[in-house]
Amino acid sequence: MILRFIPPPVWVVILLIATYALSTAPILKDAPRFPPQFIPGIATLLAATMLISLAWLQFNRAHTQVLPLSPTNNALVTNGVFALTRNPMYLGMTLYCLGGALMMGNTIMLLAPILMFAVANWVFIPFEEAKMRRQFGEQFDAYCKRVRRWI
Repeated sequence: MILRFIPPPVWVVILLIATYALSTAPILKDAPRFPPQFIPGIATLLAATMLISLAWLQFNRAHTQVLPLSPTNNALVTNGVFALTRNPMYLGMTLYCLGGALMMGNTIMLLAPILMFAVANWVFIPFEEAKMRRQFGEQFDAYCKRVRRWI
């Protein structure tokens, strides 16, 4: 699937820009807005940054691949933030989209986290889970039984 060749962080940028641009379209210029939520927005962005950073550090310590299109992974990471969610980086990217929409006070931009969830859940995660299942078999299946895909 061609969508998989666009790296996930680029999806965050594309979706935030696209939903902002959509909100400025003449037909949607009068769409409902809400007051910018700076403190909740910043808190959401900080939580996303922490989640992604912790996950990246764990991958780095395990000497495994971060890029979703890698043909294999050197390790199955199941501790730390990966004991809470199987996809902390995708969760963090979805939270980035939410934080951006909150800070802008833009109702149309609330589509960005929904779309980021959809791209992660139906484009990237099935590919990665199939790869991990082929590579780690029963160990990965046991991990999937213990830890939810999202939260």
